[in-house]
Amino acid sequence: MTNPTEGPGADRLREVAEAATRAFSVLPARPDEMAPAPSGGGRVAARRLHTDPDTVERDLVKLVLTLVELLRQLMERQALRRVDEGGLTEEQEERLGLTLMLLHDRMAELCDQYGLTLADLNLDLGPLGTLLPP
Repeated sequence: MTNPTEGPGADRLREVAEAATRAFSVLPARPDEMAPAPSGGGRVAARRLHTDPDTVERDLVKLVLTLVELLRQLMERQALRRVDEGGLTEEQEERLGLTLMLLHDRMAELCDQYGLTLADLNLDLGPLGTLLPP
């Protein structure tokens, strides 16, 4: 068995580990670690989730489509990597390209159906930036 910290994927593995470390370092502190509120009250106001019964379906669809778009983009990057490596036949490359185009078109249709754009699916993750690349 090979050591995952050595070899061609080692740099990528370290890059992913460093990104995970950065992501976890921005997690909110536990309640007992939080500084008192500026008003001097000693308690931090809890954040509340505001839900609107009129938009809950659209918001849920937006979340699901965001996850699907993230997976679609990851699949696309993996496919491009495989094409660049030259490990696919011309027929496989053609089929892969057609499938990715159809997936993109279907995502656009679903967004239109719910009054969303693909840009609406790009969640802002605060200090980490946006979820999807531009």
